[in-house]
Amino acid sequence: MTGTTVGFVGLGAMGQGMAGSLLRAGHTVRVWNRSPEPVAVMAAQGAEAAGTLAEVFAADTVVSMLANDEAVERLLLDPALLSGAAATLHVNMASVSVGLAERAEAVYAEHGIGYLAAPVLGRPPVAAAGRLNILAAGAPELLARAEPLFAAMGERTWHFGASPRQANTAKISTNFLLACAIESMAEACSLAEAHGVRPTDLVEMLAGTLFPGPVYSGYGAMVAERRYEPAGFRLPLGLKDVGLALEAGAARNVPLPFGGILRDAFLDALAHGDADKDWAAVAAVARRRAGLPD
Repeated sequence: MTGTTVGFVGLGAMGQGMAGSLLRAGHTVRVWNRSPEPVAVMAAQGAEAAGTLAEVFAADTVVSMLANDEAVERLLLDPALLSGAAATLHVNMASVSVGLAERAEAVYAEHGIGYLAAPVLGRPPVAAAGRLNILAAGAPELLARAEPLFAAMGERTWHFGASPRQANTAKISTNFLLACAIESMAEACSLAEAHGVRPTDLVEMLAGTLFPGPVYSGYGAMVAERRYEPAGFRLPLGLKDVGLALEAGAARNVPLPFGGILRDAFLDALAHGDADKDWAAVAAVARRRAGLPD
């Protein structure tokens, strides 16, 4: 597929890096975004600027990276757009609900367009470096078609089944676990600090012994140092993903007792003005509950 034209919708911090990786791999990338500034940035890097979504869907394959269900539903499930599309494959790389994944697959099938879900793991610098982990699901023949695109944007692609919703379920489960890890680190650091132990010392020990890896070394350091800006993954997106986990759990009668606690912690953080901070800022809620100084 190298050298073909790929439509790309959604040029946030993640989308820009992913589109840039496709450009570096030799693809012609036709980009569209709701605000024009990121389009201009990508055009300066060699991308084609699309004036409408219809121009994007004139490409054979479309990749999208939008923020949430509402954006995907409103922009990309439009029957008028899809009925006139030349595209034969849409790869949705956003974190969306299981229900939206099922609706999207059905809508695209009605218009003869293949649909894959391929949400990603990684923050914006990882996306810019083309080193994402990609969680993909859908028909095997469509996954094979998309593999050159995945290879350009990611370090590894993980396959989760033939139904697109399976990839979204895997991503929702992963982000729920991450949110739980951040909350548990926040509570442990607050406990340590309340007894005179420096949180940075605690996290250094944990990351070097029981919990080596990027979650505890990366997010642990952010929690211990109270370093929540610049945001790699904004706090409202964390709340969205916790909500998706609760919704998916309810759909299959899966209790997630910690999910309600997490949701309330994220709402508390938003109520205290932390919307533009990284989702690790939910740790500030644990500090407030413990009566520790700001």
